[in-house]
Amino acid sequence: MIKNYFKIAWRNLLKFKGYSMLNIGGLAIGMSACFLLVLYINFEFSYDDFHSKKDRLYRVVTDITTPSGEHENTTVDWNILKELQAELPEIEDHTRVLNTELDIQINSENYQENNVIAADSTFFNLFDFKLIQGHPKTALNAPLSIILTKSTAKKYFDNEQAVGKSFSIMNGKYNVKVTGIINDFPENTIVKGDMILSMSTFTRILDPSLQNSWAEFGNSGYLLLQENSNPTIIEEKIKLYNEKAHGELMEETGLKLVYRLELLKDVHLFSHQGNNGAASITKVYIFGIIAFFIILIASINFINLTTARSTERAKEVGIRKVIGAQKGQLTLQFLIETIIICLCAFIISIGLTTIGLPYFNELAGKEVTDTIIDKPIYLLSLLAIAICVGLIAGAYPAFALSSFNSINVLKGKFSRSSKGIWLRKGLVISQFAISVFLIIGTIIIYKQTNFMRNKDLGFSKEQLLILETGVGNGQDRLRSALIEHPNIVSISTSSGVPGGGGSKEAILSTLENEGGHNQSLALIRNHVDARFIPQFGLKLVAGRNFSKQLASDSTKAVILNEKAIQILGYANPKNAIGKNFDQGDKKGQIIGVLKDFHFRSLQHEIRPLSIVMGGSKNHLLTLKVTTKNIPKTLKTIENYWNQYLPNKPFDYYFLDEFFDHQYRSEEHFNKLLLIFTILAIFISILGLLGLSSYNIIQRRSEIGVRKVMGASVFDILKNISADFLKLIAISILIATPIAWYFMHQWLQDFAYRTNIDWWIFLISSIIVLSIALLTISFQAIKTAIANPIKNLKTE
Repeated sequence: MIKNYFKIAWRNLLKFKGYSMLNIGGLAIGMSACFLLVLYINFEFSYDDFHSKKDRLYRVVTDITTPSGEHENTTVDWNILKELQAELPEIEDHTRVLNTELDIQINSENYQENNVIAADSTFFNLFDFKLIQGHPKTALNAPLSIILTKSTAKKYFDNEQAVGKSFSIMNGKYNVKVTGIINDFPENTIVKGDMILSMSTFTRILDPSLQNSWAEFGNSGYLLLQENSNPTIIEEKIKLYNEKAHGELMEETGLKLVYRLELLKDVHLFSHQGNNGAASITKVYIFGIIAFFIILIASINFINLTTARSTERAKEVGIRKVIGAQKGQLTLQFLIETIIICLCAFIISIGLTTIGLPYFNELAGKEVTDTIIDKPIYLLSLLAIAICVGLIAGAYPAFALSSFNSINVLKGKFSRSSKGIWLRKGLVISQFAISVFLIIGTIIIYKQTNFMRNKDLGFSKEQLLILETGVGNGQDRLRSALIEHPNIVSISTSSGVPGGGGSKEAILSTLENEGGHNQSLALIRNHVDARFIPQFGLKLVAGRNFSKQLASDSTKAVILNEKAIQILGYANPKNAIGKNFDQGDKKGQIIGVLKDFHFRSLQHEIRPLSIVMGGSKNHLLTLKVTTKNIPKTLKTIENYWNQYLPNKPFDYYFLDEFFDHQYRSEEHFNKLLLIFTILAIFISILGLLGLSSYNIIQRRSEIGVRKVMGASVFDILKNISADFLKLIAISILIATPIAWYFMHQWLQDFAYRTNIDWWIFLISSIIVLSIALLTISFQAIKTAIANPIKNLKTE
């Protein structure tokens, strides 16, 4: 019996080849697209999910409150974790992780490693990163110990034994010893680097004062809690301890610190502090919705095409019922047909997914997975999707066809039923409403990205070359030599540059406010020289720039941005000039106010900023270069570099490229969104093509009669298209307000956002109507220009 069902199903597929190809092709494309998106979503949720202690691993973050407001910080005080573990028995262990960079000297060659982390010796007690060589308990114990990843060890030592070898760091000042080799960090973790330096290198050698510091931030903190510990209760205990131990200091400085716990495996997607978690989970939700929409559209196509053909199968059903077929048998037969279609689509989708996976990884900007063939769980997941789609999408046609009244069907009355027509109309409306929604969403997301890339940042970033020189005589000699070069317009030094790069420390400052009272502010501080402001095209709205002729400017002067001045209560920036400030090692007067500019990407709000003059931390050299023969200019700079900084690898970047790099993830997101939106529309087109083709076949005689009576090709096209275009117009009316609402909510996550203009909805409507018209016209014109006698003969 079952064998007979499969035989009949296969014959039907071969008999209606065009219908079968549309159904199988649409489902295969839909399942492949859906599966790729599901792989992406699964990968995003897999971040730090592989640690055996993942349910007890927490990142510690800091909420800093000053009189100026609240600030979120992903780092913690250098010593708080040690204090907390000693105080709270619920804390089993802790480790600190510091992101840093190193210049390296190996065999007289210089290298720069920008992806280095420093960690405590307890690092491997918390995390399941596997050491290939070395002992996890002792590898990071001693100062100047370092662990290399497998690829980094191969890079520097090729196939030699790396453990036990030594090399120099920090311009040859220190020698570090390789104490372990670790597998390369996986993509799906927030803790990663190419090298792991022992944290004691910092706390015992580079800056021993860190061991007794308070409210100095820079390292990330991680806690391992005891089994069955309640993080909410522990947070409260941490708060009580901190107030008890450091309450007087917080009161004295006007600085309140609150430490919170974030489950490590949730940080990537859900943290609002430092990892753009809100944006990340929104992207995952968007891709999840698109995956659902794509498979839904493919299923709608299947139902539409199957119910549209139901009149052709109606007499078959009637005859089978007359000769004794039961409803259950007919239902099973039609379900088997749909499952065969889905299994065919499944086999094709495996091939399409395998072919498309490398391109998908490239578009995503990360290796979601390298293959699905050797991962049974992936194949079983895809098979489950195929069978579910077959059962869900085939359920209505199967039950509807098997429920036909055999007498009415054989009398030809079924063709006059309107139930199937209304179902198909509803499904077409749903299908194209989804397409309109996706088009509107895609346009708005692209508009927002372009808005962020093209918005005036308040500074000039063109033709600025950034060199990481370090400080000292080498930087001074290099600057003196380069300033004579005709293709170099100007040179400045700083500790950080707008848009990223370098370091801009957060420092507690006391400033005189509008009322004449001292007010504490947590200010971002950037060390610069007198040439920094003009070189970057920054605008002073009050006061003056630093001057090399005034020695006091290096110790007793500060320039603030408008944001800081507003917090201090000054309605007019000029009133802030000459007011007092106290900022750690600097104390004096405010000499200038800068117009606000974006020293971070537009994903972040402008924060209160201070810039001070001083060369002790100005490790960046910024060159304004002309566009004339840039390769030659770079070669000249490199020659001078090798002359004056022989122990440092030549390293540079252009600021505009560095700034644009911050939007790289947005670019990957936009490309993926566009491609899968196009795929969703394409699948809708396949369904519309099949439905309109079937509709035209049913109306061939009518078209022939109309043409004999004098109707033009345009009249026939208008008559055929009208019904479909009305449905699409309804879908536009439904989708437009829904799309506006959801995209308006999405834009609220951005500190700076574009507007949702009326033309977006107009363009989306025109695109959908044009696509639909072209799809329908393809078959309609072909039928309209055919010989009407040939069409009438089919009766």
